[in-house]
Amino acid sequence: MGEEVLMINEEGSSIRSEFTDLNQIQNENDSDTPRADDLALDTMECADFEGMRIDFILVWNESGNAKIASAERRRVFESNLQKEGLVLEHLPREPSGLHFIKIHAPDTVLKRYAEILKLRLPMKKFDHITEIKMDSFRSFRVDQKLFKSKANELTATFSRDKEYLFDTDDPDFFAPYMRSRIVEFILKRKRISDDIYDEFAFGIDRCLSDGTYTASYPLHDGGLKKSSTGTRKLLYEEWASFSKILKYQPIDAVRDYYGVKIAIYFAWLGFYTNLLIPPAIFGFIVFIYGVLSLSYDIPSQSLCRELPETRNQTLYMCPACDVFCDYWDLRESCLHSKIMYLFDNEMTIVFAIFMSFWAALFLEFWRRYSEEITHRWNVRGYDPEEEHPRPKYLAQLKDVKERTINFVTQTTEPRLPFWKRKFPGLLLSVSTVIFMICLGFVAVVGVILYRMSMVVALSLVNEETIKSHASLFISSTGASINLVCILIFNQVYGYVAIQLTELELHRTQTQFDDSLSLKIYLLQFVNYYASIFYIAFFKGRFVGYPGNYIRIFGHRQEECSPGGCYMEVCLQMAIIFVGKQFLLSVVEYQLPRIWKILNTLTVMAGINKEEKCVYPQWIQDYKLVEYGNQGLFYEYLEMVIQYVHHRRPVAQRVKDIGVWLNILDSVGRIAVLTNGLIIAFTSDFVPRMLYKLRYSEDQTLKGYLNFTLSKFNPNDFSTTSMPQTSLTPEYCFYHGYRYPPGHEKEYEVTQVFWHVMAARLCTVVVYQNFVNMSVMAIRWIIPNFNTGLKEKIRREAYLTNEIIIRTELLKAKGELDANTLEEEIHVVEAQNSEIRSNKRCQKSSDSRPDLNIIANGHSTTPKSEMLILIRRWIQSI
Repeated sequence: MGEEVLMINEEGSSIRSEFTDLNQIQNENDSDTPRADDLALDTMECADFEGMRIDFILVWNESGNAKIASAERRRVFESNLQKEGLVLEHLPREPSGLHFIKIHAPDTVLKRYAEILKLRLPMKKFDHITEIKMDSFRSFRVDQKLFKSKANELTATFSRDKEYLFDTDDPDFFAPYMRSRIVEFILKRKRISDDIYDEFAFGIDRCLSDGTYTASYPLHDGGLKKSSTGTRKLLYEEWASFSKILKYQPIDAVRDYYGVKIAIYFAWLGFYTNLLIPPAIFGFIVFIYGVLSLSYDIPSQSLCRELPETRNQTLYMCPACDVFCDYWDLRESCLHSKIMYLFDNEMTIVFAIFMSFWAALFLEFWRRYSEEITHRWNVRGYDPEEEHPRPKYLAQLKDVKERTINFVTQTTEPRLPFWKRKFPGLLLSVSTVIFMICLGFVAVVGVILYRMSMVVALSLVNEETIKSHASLFISSTGASINLVCILIFNQVYGYVAIQLTELELHRTQTQFDDSLSLKIYLLQFVNYYASIFYIAFFKGRFVGYPGNYIRIFGHRQEECSPGGCYMEVCLQMAIIFVGKQFLLSVVEYQLPRIWKILNTLTVMAGINKEEKCVYPQWIQDYKLVEYGNQGLFYEYLEMVIQYVHHRRPVAQRVKDIGVWLNILDSVGRIAVLTNGLIIAFTSDFVPRMLYKLRYSEDQTLKGYLNFTLSKFNPNDFSTTSMPQTSLTPEYCFYHGYRYPPGHEKEYEVTQVFWHVMAARLCTVVVYQNFVNMSVMAIRWIIPNFNTGLKEKIRREAYLTNEIIIRTELLKAKGELDANTLEEEIHVVEAQNSEIRSNKRCQKSSDSRPDLNIIANGHSTTPKSEMLILIRRWIQSI
């Protein structure tokens, strides 16, 4: 496998790049004769490290097992790091037995790997060129005294052959997050053994797993005490503080400190939080409407006997279970009916339509917003195929002899045998996921059986308070049991999903993360929503009728409370999501504290308690909790993050939120369907509207309560289900649309049932088509790019190319110096200014009202002209 697992073309094929042929880089890395500047670095172990930046920390404990083997692996690994050009500084042993190693990355190493990784870095600043103003970044406004705004810069893929285009003399040319990323890239690919037959003997991950090292991490730039200085302290006070909740996020500072992947998460989180304000306000208005109109709700007044014609009316409902349950007065559900109306009223369908439009607008505006910030952070054109293969991926293909050339990077890589290696892993992964989903459904069935059994158990209790609130008690305890199952399954799902994703042989870390995210989200989606879907769409739908109930394992199915299961859906969601958030918040906040205490005890071992020690930053960071490779996945899933107790994560480069955008888009589409189904089948909206428009004499809901109830003769109960009670009314009532006893179609469904069913289905079809067509129109009207961003990207590309062409010409003539370069750039600016001036004149003439001609030469109709104007207006936002 060679000295390292770094897939740069071993056969001398060139890596396609905008500026350079990376064959030269690979030759430099693989050559037995190092470069002159690297020779000096190999002998720097005894040099003066004063003033050198600490880019990474390695920690090992001498009390670990297999000391000799670990020492040999460390020797080989550190030797290979030094051969690569990194500078290692071994610190004295701590009293606890811990050994810390500082890693310094010289500029030569950073430049070489910046070229390998194709990092886009800022070019030199020239007057009149690099200051490109954009008003679209107003959301980035922060305190300019604390977070200095950065001028928009021209960037280009770094090349050592074009180093004169970059200000490499600037000590901050390589940002801290870039430095740590480059060092981690090297650490993950250097061998830890001289045994060429051990293909897995490489990388810091292997060292951490076998105990060769106990930790590896980049340093925070200071503590959180009042006397501390640095970006971390500034972000803690001005960003992570609750008192700054109403201020904009310093998202650029977050990017500079944590990297693009974490910064784009917080950009998304802030955008999502801001756009939640409109639905929160509108939802509150809907709730207030329900409160104010409650006193006018005729069905609730009839059920509670508040109307004159219903005060002396007693409606006995049929028993909720066999034998042991008694007949009960419908008036007992009065409070439940009023509470349900607060959430299920005429404004419900309006709110559902609003939320469907909101979901579509959220995604469209996020796409526009993300295009701006990814362009600002120079990752817009980033292609995951440019990533180097994962070390574990290469190790899994160690026995593959056939090689192929990556089309994007032009590097030689193992050819993955699809049918022999990838397909079996995919098949096992899909089968296991299906099995885990079935386990989730089994847990839901178990909770359903619990609820069925509790109906009978509570009917035997003599306490009237418990009997009167039996439905609430069963729903609450059932939801709580379901919550416990969800939390347990989530832990199992996370572990299983990681192992399955490894078997799928994903080439890059981005592909691995996307597959893992999709897999866990699918499992947790079923885990969270299976019970909710059951209550919303299945509970009480197929129970039969008194005397002929449909049973499951000998138990009668659950029935919804009077008015439907809408209130129970709300209760189930509240207990699951609020309870989950509360418990996980406690765990996520307290668990890092516990690990931090354990790490602190490890550091303090062997130290006299009476001594007051001031620990350096690398020891303070060792006390913190490791962040982990999938640390950000659960933040997208749970929307909670904690950095006070975690080590600084290694920066990663991404171009967007990855597979989560597709997940959100899919959830938005599913939400349209589920909203329609809830309105039509779970809510009482459709039967009420149908009754008012077709069956009511005065177009009101008077008589609606009796309209939804059917009669049953208690003498028709079978001997096995006959209630053991002294009270036997002439008739008992149940929810449904069936013919009464004595009718020629006794207990069969009436025409009203089919009318209601048809109305429900029509509601779903009309609602879904209306919303989907409206969403399609919104997506067509709102483009992913605004006009200003398009022009800015085109201008930057033009200026970059012109600068490179002219500087190359000057270099070929031997006339390249600062003055001539500045003169040539002024020429480029003058030409570009003339182009912009001509464009403004053209736009001015095109905007005249008498020029009503489109591209094909035909006049626009008023309708098409209005659509074009609307789209142009939105594009200009």
